[in-house]
Amino acid sequence: MVAASPLLFQRRSPSTKKEERLHAVGERALPLAIHRNPRARRLILRIVPGGRSLRVTAPPGVSKKQIDAFLDRNAGWLAERLDRHQGTELVAGGDLTFRGRSCRILHSGQLRGLPALIEEKDGPTILVHGPQEALPKRLAAFLRQEAEAMMVPLAHAHAATLGRPIEAVRFRDTRSRWGSCTANGTLSFSWRIMMAPDFVIDYLVAHEVAHLAEMNHGRHFWAICHDLCPRVDEAKAWLKEHGGRLQAFDFSS
Repeated sequence: MVAASPLLFQRRSPSTKKEERLHAVGERALPLAIHRNPRARRLILRIVPGGRSLRVTAPPGVSKKQIDAFLDRNAGWLAERLDRHQGTELVAGGDLTFRGRSCRILHSGQLRGLPALIEEKDGPTILVHGPQEALPKRLAAFLRQEAEAMMVPLAHAHAATLGRPIEAVRFRDTRSRWGSCTANGTLSFSWRIMMAPDFVIDYLVAHEVAHLAEMNHGRHFWAICHDLCPRVDEAKAWLKEHGGRLQAFDFSS
């Protein structure tokens, strides 16, 4: 059983056959997609980023009974992982993690104004203006604004260390990967990473900047990553452990 890598996106083979059904996990019923891939050698269970659905990759000859038995064997692991995605509703009085710190969400009641981080005696608060129903979207705008302010200078600093130019830095709400780098030097990042601690943010930026020199994940690439960000291994472990929770927040409502 292998959890999805936070930084990799695997393309589905054109010959892959897909089946869909619901799968019960405790009191929850989640969409389950079963992908039968001719190249698969074993059953693999993944939680789709955000914890809203499941995916099983299976060799073509595996029966439904074998898949059900596989899911039963991993029921405990699945329930424990899905529990990490709970409590992610964005409401006034709730919490949102920002740069690794838990911040209280406060709605001002005023119609206009940009979200702001306020340091108070009992901890940091993110003050949000505008209609209350727009609060999640305002928080998304806050994270994106802070991502641009922190990560663009960081990307250029790392790129300067390598002596490589950056064409552009873009921010999106991506689910399949945390970041990417094109051959022409355009870096893209998920602004959701601003919920992670600073050393994880630094790793993500260093990872994509390293692709300016090495468009692969070979030994030389990882050597560059470690030179730019000494806490690579720690950051990768953090993303594997907590990255799914960052994807579970719904900023669209």
